[in-house]
Amino acid sequence: MDLGLRNRVAMVAAASKGLGRAIAASLAQEGARVSMCARSLDPLSDAAEAIRTAGGEALPIACDVSKSEDLERWYGETLRAFGDVDILVTNTGGPPAAEFMKLTEEQWQSGIDSTLMNVVRLCRLVIPGMQQRKWGRIVHMTSLVAKQPTELLTISSTLRAGLSALTKTLGDQVAKDGITVNAVLPGHYLTDRQRHLADIRAKEQGITPQQYLDKSVQAIPMGRFGEPHELGDVVAFLCSERASYVTGASIQVDGGIIRSTF
Repeated sequence: MDLGLRNRVAMVAAASKGLGRAIAASLAQEGARVSMCARSLDPLSDAAEAIRTAGGEALPIACDVSKSEDLERWYGETLRAFGDVDILVTNTGGPPAAEFMKLTEEQWQSGIDSTLMNVVRLCRLVIPGMQQRKWGRIVHMTSLVAKQPTELLTISSTLRAGLSALTKTLGDQVAKDGITVNAVLPGHYLTDRQRHLADIRAKEQGITPQQYLDKSVQAIPMGRFGEPHELGDVVAFLCSERASYVTGASIQVDGGIIRSTF
């Protein structure tokens, strides 16, 4: 299936490793020219080089997505290197993990800046050009906690649910401009974030991180953790010509772990 992404320009945030890196690779495999950002340039450069080695185009740019000036610089450098931006994939690492009464106001503010406001700022940068060209794809990486909150992920559960609402309201507002806006809700993938949460929960339960991971798998109907490329391919489809009638949707890519029917 030709997804119609050849020579499309994509910006993918937090793309040095894990799910962000897999998304960038899937888009590049379909012929998109991918601008990638992350806070640390060395692992990001490695990810970009892997894409180039596979025959794709990739531009690595160091960027802290919680800072508006960094986002503006990333956008500007992408324009200069590749031209107008057709695709935006917003993505961040998770905010601090703790129960409500253990969280400080500073942690809440940090989570808002890195998980919510970066999405708002990036969309404000790319949407005017997409409206002029009457074509655009925006995909927000959220989490299963947008539909199924957990007590340890208080900030993430709150903000990811808000991103689902933004996905729907923004999608409605730009649909007539040929722009689709969707969210993807990953389940459990063996990323650094997943291992970090496993360390926290294992200590609480008095077991080893591996024992916690082994127990976690039992809650997934498919009986395994997801592979990052499985999520990357779903995002590539949502960014494609073939997904032109899909907008305002929050799509689960979770092996069936979310129990909600809505």
